[in-house]
Amino acid sequence: MESFILLFLDKREELSELFIQHMNMTAIAVFISLMIGVPLGIIVTKHKRLADFVIGFANVLQSIPSIALLAFAVPFVGIGERPAILMVIVYSLLPILKNTYTGIKGIAPKMLEVARGLGMSTCQRLFKIESPLTASYIMSGIRISAVAAVGTMTIAAFAGAGGLGWFINLGLNSQNVNLVLLGAIPASCLALFFDYILGKLEKVVTPEGLLPASQIKNIDKKKRRMQRFSVVLVCMLLVFVPIGTSAYDYYLESQQKKLVIGSNNFTEAIILGYLLQVMVENNTDIKVEGSYNLGGAIMELTAMNADELDAFACYTGTILPNFLHEKMDSHDPAAIYKQSKKGLDERFGIKISQNIGFNNTYVMAVTPEIARKYNLKTVKDLMRVADKLRLGCTVEFVHRDDCLPSLEKLYNNSFADVRGLDGSIRYSAIASGEVDVIDAFSTDALLFKNDLVLLEDKDNFFPPYDAVYLIRGEALEEYPEIVPLIKQMEGLIDEKAMGKMNMQVDIDGMDARDVAEEFLRGKGMIK
Repeated sequence: MESFILLFLDKREELSELFIQHMNMTAIAVFISLMIGVPLGIIVTKHKRLADFVIGFANVLQSIPSIALLAFAVPFVGIGERPAILMVIVYSLLPILKNTYTGIKGIAPKMLEVARGLGMSTCQRLFKIESPLTASYIMSGIRISAVAAVGTMTIAAFAGAGGLGWFINLGLNSQNVNLVLLGAIPASCLALFFDYILGKLEKVVTPEGLLPASQIKNIDKKKRRMQRFSVVLVCMLLVFVPIGTSAYDYYLESQQKKLVIGSNNFTEAIILGYLLQVMVENNTDIKVEGSYNLGGAIMELTAMNADELDAFACYTGTILPNFLHEKMDSHDPAAIYKQSKKGLDERFGIKISQNIGFNNTYVMAVTPEIARKYNLKTVKDLMRVADKLRLGCTVEFVHRDDCLPSLEKLYNNSFADVRGLDGSIRYSAIASGEVDVIDAFSTDALLFKNDLVLLEDKDNFFPPYDAVYLIRGEALEEYPEIVPLIKQMEGLIDEKAMGKMNMQVDIDGMDARDVAEEFLRGKGMIK
């Protein structure tokens, strides 16, 4: 508890900013879902076949994994808040749409027939009969959507949109429970706040005669009007303040030139992103925006091709199979670099820096007990007994042709069980005995924290993963002053230095930007 309180006090300013950002994005998404869902729900009550199609389609959208929907949105709307808001709109739509439809269809037909007999028009029936009688249904759908939206919006961090998911993701990467709680607890409080406010609004919009007997109070009309005004005002502020600030921020951004630097969703990539950002900010007048924690290298490339991202750190062993879909002619670092440089320039117009200074290649790691039991020293030794061991590895390692499929094919043996695990969860799984082997990277701080045995790759199965920066060609033309800065970064960091920086973030709990600034200051590259 004490460590959590200290972390909260240290991060309170950043937490406040991310909390407001999370609340704004959620409010905008739910409001847009409301504007779509309620009218659509009313329309489909008049057409049975259309209702079946629309509600069925909304159900299908709801079944799409949120991270997949986010990745799908990036090529069309770019990175940042836009894909995150679009994703949550889709997920918030079904409860509002379905409850609106169910509420109106649940009205007794005789009541509507009487309204027609009294000469009421369609609009009069809608506002005087249908809307009051279905208000509680609709508000229930909105409350469900709002609460669910708060949780779903934590995924926004994977598109560089920030929000409370930023802390949760950092905590998962570093196995830091306090960081996870720092994002999760405020998100839970925000969900409760939305539910409370919308609950009050539900009472306001529901005719008093339709409320449960326990909620009916004999309040004079003036006081009731004031209560209604207060609740509606708060709800309007929750919606229109975020919309206004977002529109203003978007206008300002459209008027400013900026260099956008991104990173993948693991500690080392975030540090490398901050290293470049700090260098540019301290040595030029260029406005730099960080868009870190993106959901994978493919998302980074997609964002760069959409002109939403100008630079990010990557690894040569990733470029050929993932970006260019080419086979490596050899595992010679110089040959892979040359092949990558040519392919990126010709196909995407992307430039590549020289090696930043270290090779963060794949390694296979086991516990000391497993190493002693099976006398494991090399990857070849491991594959000899693979059919007796359980592998926990990243999903990327499972599916990439140059990783697990080729490894099992080369040594003609398969693991007894393979589990796709993300980031630091692999380390938790091997520490608890859930798996026997994990894939890792040579500079991972958690390798040292968990006291694992690294198996030597004598057969050079894994290609080199030299760290490099990828820069959009147009960005280099627009900001030529960053070229000498990138040159200064080349060969600057060895494996030991990178491992130390990873440990400072993942184990010591330091901020990634602070670690980057400390390193560059120690090298005399910034003041």
